[in-house]
Amino acid sequence: MSRKFSGAQIRQEFIEFFANHNHKFVPSSSLVPGGDATLLFTNAGMVQFKEYFLGTETPSYHRATNSQKCMRVAGKHNDLEDVGRDDTHHTFFEMLGNWSFGDYYKKDAIAWAWDLLTEVWDLPKENLWATCFRDDVGDIPQDDEAYVEWAKQPGMIGDHILFFGRKDNFWEMAETGPCGPCSEIHLDRGRRYCDKADTPNHVCRVNGDCARFLELWNLVFIQYNRHSKDKLEPLAATHVDTGLGLDRIVSVLQDVDSNYKTDLLKPLIDRVQTLTGDSDDVLNHNMTPYRVIADHARAAAFLIADGVIPGNIGRNYVCRMIIRRAARFGSKIGLDEPFLAEVTEVVIDNYGNFYPELRKNHATILNNLTREEERFQRTVESGVAKLDSLIVDLEKTKQEKISGSSAFDLYATYGLPLEITRDIAQERQMGVDETGFHEAMEAHRLASGGGDSFTDRSDQEVGLYTNIIDRLLREGALPNGTVAYNPYGRLEVEGPLLALTTNGNLVQQAIVGDEIEVLLSETCFYVEAGGQVADTGKISSLSKPGWEVSVTGMRKPAAGAIVHVGVVVSGTPKTGDPVLAQVDKTRRMDIMRNHTATHLLHHELRTVLGEHARQAGSLVAPDRLRFDFTHPSPVSTKELEQIETGVNRRLFESYMLNIAIKPLQEAIDGGAIALFGEKYSEDVRNITIGEPEIFSNELCGGTHVENTADIGVFFITSESSAAAGIRRIEAITGQKAYEFAKSRLMNLKQTAVTLESAIDDVPFKAEQLKQDLSVSRKQIANLRTELALTEFGRQTEQVRRISGVPVLITQFANANIDILRQIADQFRSQFSSGVALLATIENERPLLVAAVSEDLVKRGLHAGELINYAAKPLGGGGGGRPTMAQAGGKDANKLGDVLDSIPLWIEEHLQD
Repeated sequence: MSRKFSGAQIRQEFIEFFANHNHKFVPSSSLVPGGDATLLFTNAGMVQFKEYFLGTETPSYHRATNSQKCMRVAGKHNDLEDVGRDDTHHTFFEMLGNWSFGDYYKKDAIAWAWDLLTEVWDLPKENLWATCFRDDVGDIPQDDEAYVEWAKQPGMIGDHILFFGRKDNFWEMAETGPCGPCSEIHLDRGRRYCDKADTPNHVCRVNGDCARFLELWNLVFIQYNRHSKDKLEPLAATHVDTGLGLDRIVSVLQDVDSNYKTDLLKPLIDRVQTLTGDSDDVLNHNMTPYRVIADHARAAAFLIADGVIPGNIGRNYVCRMIIRRAARFGSKIGLDEPFLAEVTEVVIDNYGNFYPELRKNHATILNNLTREEERFQRTVESGVAKLDSLIVDLEKTKQEKISGSSAFDLYATYGLPLEITRDIAQERQMGVDETGFHEAMEAHRLASGGGDSFTDRSDQEVGLYTNIIDRLLREGALPNGTVAYNPYGRLEVEGPLLALTTNGNLVQQAIVGDEIEVLLSETCFYVEAGGQVADTGKISSLSKPGWEVSVTGMRKPAAGAIVHVGVVVSGTPKTGDPVLAQVDKTRRMDIMRNHTATHLLHHELRTVLGEHARQAGSLVAPDRLRFDFTHPSPVSTKELEQIETGVNRRLFESYMLNIAIKPLQEAIDGGAIALFGEKYSEDVRNITIGEPEIFSNELCGGTHVENTADIGVFFITSESSAAAGIRRIEAITGQKAYEFAKSRLMNLKQTAVTLESAIDDVPFKAEQLKQDLSVSRKQIANLRTELALTEFGRQTEQVRRISGVPVLITQFANANIDILRQIADQFRSQFSSGVALLATIENERPLLVAAVSEDLVKRGLHAGELINYAAKPLGGGGGGRPTMAQAGGKDANKLGDVLDSIPLWIEEHLQD
């Protein structure tokens, strides 16, 4: 290795190498897997291609290469606990890969990997080893094909090709589905890399337990379909899926002994050292905090750039956790003020050319980091103090684990994520009940993460529709091997009914009441995607006798298959019948109005609130739209008015929508907004609004109106919190907006009639009425108080004495609790020694106030005890000071009996 490699150069050389071998470069997908609810984050390079392996989509290319952004912080792929404690583990990393979808196989994959490593990057051939699959169970054939290909590589040493079993050399997508053997390429980095040299009888070896042999690259050969634990069948087409960690290969080519010493991460370490002022010796002594900060700053920057902001749930929890974990490790090396924004500037500078989303969201990244650090600083000291106290108590009782409920309480109350609690506990040689933590989190409706496998898609269902498509292709009914899909033009199509299924079975006909799925050669019905709901409508026979199916939804169950889900409402549909499929036009128009309105709303949110306000989810239905967006606080009434006014202004200005089909990267380069969590194809629909100056530019596969004026009018109906850092706006357009405005106008007219005013004067009249009502209420309250005090004056003439003590027990009409307290004060000022129990009934509920003079408290009377004694039979309770207490009850019918019993209670409790 005579030349110097940079990390960016290594990434580019990998991509160019495979591009020169006719691979299509596919840009990295988002860290939020598009259309995949089973994964918390994209955790491998092949995630964006999984539908091709599953057979539910057909690729437009057969060879691909890329560098994929990945996060591993959940499920079986969770490296967090090791991050910072060694030189190789990361939360975020890039996976270089090349793929074949039914094209080349082991021969080319192995030859190209060897060529790139040894000829392009000059790795010494004598130091490279390869592993192949040999089933340790004995059920799956040994991968001799891969062994033979490795043996052919120029300079490969025969003894350096080894066989291993299922744990190391067999890859499975999930418990069922595509799978196959793999070959791993390992590099012998030399004896100086062995970290077990002082261990007796230690032997350095491939897949051993020391750091000398480094796994570089995994070549997966997908050739089987697993139906069950014991049943494998060969796939009709074989595939290649490879993964080469960029951090790892860069450490090799830059000849450093740590991923954190490469030019990908060392600049972040250097920036932290600049902030701390530590010497190199101090830095080397504190490498764990430095590594954690570097890793987490990089991960947080990429997460926020992909729309994941700090929060309490799922992905947002992970973002919050890694920021807070980095901040906590920063405090261990003297960084007590927000600092991550400065470190992340380095990430944006180093990675921004290849990942432009970092530069595009520069301000959003820095603002979110600093805001989250400031939040954490407000609670971390008390949280850690609470944890320290908890650990001390556990140590006293010789317990070795913090309970899950205690760990969750530390998070819910003090903002200490589980991972920080675990870090601190480990430093004190103590564990944490992580299962119990997640159970407590679940109980509080805070999901801790997503799954780590693929959707539970039935092999039988995929197989059923794959066979149907294959048969129709052979018969010429589907010349392109796929249902023609165009929901953007006409709203009805004619053609033959090609297939009927019910309950997962192919049938020739159906009867009234059957729930069925109908496959036609083409469809204009929209399939639910991007937040827009699916179309509904009907399919009817064009021949006699007639029949009709009510279409209630749409699905894509397998590659090439688009089916109409519905129920037979009349007649007997049969395969081969000529049909007319019609979309519900009125419902579609309502959906289109709402969808275009979401684009206008998105623009106004960013205009009024700032560029950080990005879409974080949506629902486009016929009756309303729902739009979630990133924003740290509630939207004010004034801001909502500005947003609503801005959207309506765009409607009235009557802008045409411009819709163009473009290559994905061209659209992105042109400024189009791509939404995180969405999966985009090679060519995309680019929706722009504005002439001559474009103000809305988004990627969108939904259906839209032709002109913004078609929306009619737009009203915001609510603004609320959807999650921490996520706000939600609901709005209406078109017919629903008209009904909304009409209803409000009718209410206003009725109010005007009631107030005997003109409509324009209603606000003035209402305010005037409110002021008059306030004055009247005050007058009534004063009058009630005067009447009660007058009644009290008459009652004082009849105050009884119990054991020589003045006692007033009475009920007042038209009083409330405040009046009773005033009367009690009057009693205490008039009688220096005495007891009063005052009662009234308000809204059918009894209310009580007790007063006891100071001298009688010393003689055993307590106002709180008296009030509780009186309230209990009334079905209530209360409390207060020894000299004054109050209570309420539920049963006013017993009030008289209670008052009659008070004298005896006083006699029993009054001491001499």
